[in-house]
Amino acid sequence: MSTLHDFSATALDGSERDLSEYEGRVVLVVNTASRCGLTPQFEGLEALYRELGDDGLVVLGFPCNQFAGQEPGTSEEIGEFCRGSYDVTFPMFARIDVNGRDAHPLYRWLKAQTRGVTGGRVKWNFTKFLVGRDGRLIRRYAPTTDPASIAADVRAALAAVPAQPK
Repeated sequence: MSTLHDFSATALDGSERDLSEYEGRVVLVVNTASRCGLTPQFEGLEALYRELGDDGLVVLGFPCNQFAGQEPGTSEEIGEFCRGSYDVTFPMFARIDVNGRDAHPLYRWLKAQTRGVTGGRVKWNFTKFLVGRDGRLIRRYAPTTDPASIAADVRAALAAVPAQPK
């Protein structure tokens, strides 16, 4: 069975990052956009990361331009926007597709774990996926879910002892 740790992704700086480097941490995976009505959620995501990062939380941002063209910038422009507008310090990755034939393998896996009302598709920017220390998906949150409202779930995931592999 796959886990988040089986994937890799390209960071904004163009380097390939093996997501196994987040093994043992609770991960919040979010598809982001700079020109979306939900873009101010960067502030809440950064606040969660700063508050709980030392306890083991990491937020991973994956820019996506599939929803109304709301992330048209280059990796450099995306990075400048996130740092300059929201003081984002959590890891950001290069723009990806989250739906369709060219969906990033990580998102294919995340969606396969959460089929439901949207048929497994990501509905919009700022869909959030909470992943436990063991790399397994815990829960999916709607784009409109405010990051502060999931803090209790994040704390519970941080407190949980992951199951030992058999």
